[in-house]
Amino acid sequence: MAGEKKKIQGKANEVAGKARAKAGEATDNETMIGKGEAQQAEGKVQQAQGKAQEIAGEVADRARDLKRKVTGD
Repeated sequence: MAGEKKKIQGKANEVAGKARAKAGEATDNETMIGKGEAQQAEGKVQQAQGKAQEIAGEVADRARDLKRKVTGD
């Protein structure tokens, strides 16, 4: 669940950053372009973190299942 939320936040940041960068291009504002590109990068990192959280959760679930099978609990 936490991973999905992080991925959604990341996508929102990526989209907002893209819009900010485009607005900066339209107004010839280098600062805005840079901030938009940074926000896009932050969004991509957040999405990767969310995916990693999901994978870690799946691994933990599989480990618990395997332990139950081995120990009979």
